[in-house]
Amino acid sequence: MGTTLAGGAVAPPARTEREEMRVSEEPGNQTPDTPDVSETELRGKSVDELRELAKEHEVSGSSGMKKDELVQALAETLQGLASGEGGGAGGGGEDADDVGPGPDGGHVRTGPDTSRSLKYSQEVTSPDDEPERAGRSLVTTSHEVIKQWAEDRGGRPATVEGTEHDDHLGVLRLDFGDQDDRLTPVTWDEWFETFDARRLNFIYQEERKDGKQSNFFRLESPDREDG
Repeated sequence: MGTTLAGGAVAPPARTEREEMRVSEEPGNQTPDTPDVSETELRGKSVDELRELAKEHEVSGSSGMKKDELVQALAETLQGLASGEGGGAGGGGEDADDVGPGPDGGHVRTGPDTSRSLKYSQEVTSPDDEPERAGRSLVTTSHEVIKQWAEDRGGRPATVEGTEHDDHLGVLRLDFGDQDDRLTPVTWDEWFETFDARRLNFIYQEERKDGKQSNFFRLESPDREDG
């Protein structure tokens, strides 16, 4: 309630410290539904500081985000924590924008037909893992690693038309925009659901031996020779 002044006028109630803070921050907050988060403060940080903060709050895929994306993801994550929702950016579920390590934690799947190339590949379980050297063969089952690797190269999840059976996807591929009419786009959720159901491993390269970016990858099953 306000204070009664001389002449009967009522002064507006004094703002609390929290309300004063929110008023001062409003001009820098352009993210809907995040009234308690200061984007002004976030935008004042360097990309490295934002990535460190994102890592602290377990924001998925932050290592591949640009500054504006980091600010947006952090604002949403911090707002979720403030409202008690928890989880990372996107509400904590595994959707097209928020993927995790997958059911095997990114670790290699082995079986009776595990190939020699898989045995000699470096296991990667997180986007923070670095290749031991340029041209190194890598392997992972991490949804986060695969999605980031593909999107860094303009790749999108796809399946080969005509190879599907019943209601199941056919052969899994990544579409790098090569105008291959045989590729049918699918969602990341569909792609990863099939990837995990078939117990596939993702063998790939970050760079070629000459240091240039590599688009090489292949999917392999340790349970059958045809992968």
